[in-house]
Amino acid sequence: MRALGIILAGGNNNRMRELSNKRAIAAMPVAGSYRAIDFALSNMANSHIQKVAVLTQYNARSLNEHLSSSKWWDFGRKQGGLYVFTPTITKENSLWYQGTADAIYQNITFLKNSHEPYVVIASGDGVYKMDYNKVLEFHIAKRADITVVCTTCRDQSEVERFGVLRMNEDNRIEEFEEKPIVSSYNIVSTGIYVVRRRQLIELIERAAQEGRNDFVKDILIRYKNLKRIYAYKTDAYWSNISTAESYYRTNMAFLEPDIRNYFFKQEPSIKTKIDDLPPAKYNPGAVVRNSLVASGCIINGVVENSVLFKDVFVGNGCVIRNSVILNDVYVGDNTHIENCIVESRDTIRADSSFYGENGIKIVVEKNERYVL
Repeated sequence: MRALGIILAGGNNNRMRELSNKRAIAAMPVAGSYRAIDFALSNMANSHIQKVAVLTQYNARSLNEHLSSSKWWDFGRKQGGLYVFTPTITKENSLWYQGTADAIYQNITFLKNSHEPYVVIASGDGVYKMDYNKVLEFHIAKRADITVVCTTCRDQSEVERFGVLRMNEDNRIEEFEEKPIVSSYNIVSTGIYVVRRRQLIELIERAAQEGRNDFVKDILIRYKNLKRIYAYKTDAYWSNISTAESYYRTNMAFLEPDIRNYFFKQEPSIKTKIDDLPPAKYNPGAVVRNSLVASGCIINGVVENSVLFKDVFVGNGCVIRNSVILNDVYVGDNTHIENCIVESRDTIRADSSFYGENGIKIVVEKNERYVL
């Protein structure tokens, strides 16, 4: 493909609550065995984009570990490759990334040293499958300066989380409002953009000279009447996990056969870093219904309508319903968990009960599992 990729994976959102205390949103586990960033990386690889930069910043340790080898997404090659850029103190600059545009500006050498004519920019917190070639074909056909991938937000109460846009009959964007409190429109940006590389360098450098740091507010919205900015609409499944509620809903969506088959059974596939773990073990008396159970799990109790990530132990007499249990959680005997997200590496004491009565409850137990 005649494009290089940039994945913006450095942000944080307080609406993730405790879940983002120790990891970046792009590193959040999804669907049992994946991380959120796997979807953008796989889409890049499946679209034959050979050169991809991931810009990380907030709580980047686990994300950087996940990206330590590029072979899992087939970027380990002589031409192109996977690049991970974190904020770097230099003689000219000692600041962290001040925004999405500034993150690209601080790594603008990557763009200037590349030769691909186009750039695909994506966020690291989207769960979806997409052929970026189709977006690029649309971009070229419309002779656009920037193309924004958009979708229909079916829940009007969720519109305030996104950039809302309105386009004319030719798909040219006429209005773009970032995270409005109230909006009568429901077409939202997915945070995926296609732009000509030289055009991007020019816009980013101009924004930096003017002290502007945000790609959406300071480029898309500011230039919407001066540049040819078009919207490419997709109706395929797309979800953003930047709040605890949307994260929970996205994981629970994988319990639906249609969603599960779309991501797991239909090509192109979503790739991830593989851990050498044994298959899940179901001991006598275990009951599992409509649940996603990852490798390394040991189940003794009842699990219903839940997603269990890697290395989860469920003790005798336990009941887990409508919950998401993250990696390496030990659930003691006779514990009841319902409508919860249990943080990774938690040890839940025996005979405990956790219920999400008004929304989703996040369980964070700071128990010492191993003592000397």
